[in-house]
Amino acid sequence: MRFGVLGTGFWAKEVHAATLAGHPSAELAGVWGRDVAKAKAVGAEFDVPGFADVDDLLAQVDAVSIALPPDVQAPLAERAAAAGKHLLLEKPIALDVAGADRLVATVREAGVASVVFFTFRFRPSTATWLEQAARSTLAGGHGSWLSSLAGSPFDSSPWRQERGALWDIGPHALSLLVPALGPVTAVQAGAGLADTVHLVLTHESGVASTVTVSHTVAPMSVGNEFFVHGDAGRLVLLPEDGVAPEAFAVAVDELMQAALTGGAHACDIAFGRDVVAVLETAARALDTGCRESVAP
Repeated sequence: MRFGVLGTGFWAKEVHAATLAGHPSAELAGVWGRDVAKAKAVGAEFDVPGFADVDDLLAQVDAVSIALPPDVQAPLAERAAAAGKHLLLEKPIALDVAGADRLVATVREAGVASVVFFTFRFRPSTATWLEQAARSTLAGGHGSWLSSLAGSPFDSSPWRQERGALWDIGPHALSLLVPALGPVTAVQAGAGLADTVHLVLTHESGVASTVTVSHTVAPMSVGNEFFVHGDAGRLVLLPEDGVAPEAFAVAVDELMQAALTGGAHACDIAFGRDVVAVLETAARALDTGCRESVAP
């Protein structure tokens, strides 16, 4: 399958393009960016063309891999899906439910495959953890991801600075707790220092989970941990660092398989939309100080 990468930033180059260029079954066919000079420079690193016109790239590929800010990603993903291209997207897929719903509708109408790259979901350790959770009667769970953007490749990202950890790493927490505990129906939220956010999620089953995310903790506080608890005890997942390229290669494999079989992926565009709905609800709960219901 021939892939085009949309994006020229650190993640687009080091994870999307580099992984596709070295993938045994996929082929990197070109790179598009809002800055054509950067697109050509990234393309040259992988011996593929850099495109000034996104439609010219779409004409050359079967699928697109998008690493752009969510508000830029959503309309381009719609455009690619409408052109019949399969989608490998970053999280969150959009910055509001309305945009996510438009994208879901376009993907369904076009009949293309979609996978959203929630990094942890493409690791064997996570699959094992979710299998253990599925065999248990669960009473709740917790996710904590504390990070520091300062000095990282993402510290100058405008959308991350504006939206904070809730929208950037909150999706990763939801990608683990939702499949383990079920859909979220309501959210309570509290703000901590800087962009730190604390959530209480009510799941459809009636159980509750809690989430804490931050991009602004002290370096010595950085780390993440997720667990669910129930009749099998406390099932802990400690996500691995530095495995994004390996996980992305699995996501590429699974998108190609979904395109071949026509089957839905567990992390498809519909799941991505549901994550956006929870994030939007959490943002509203932060503003109102009230428990807010998640729109179906």
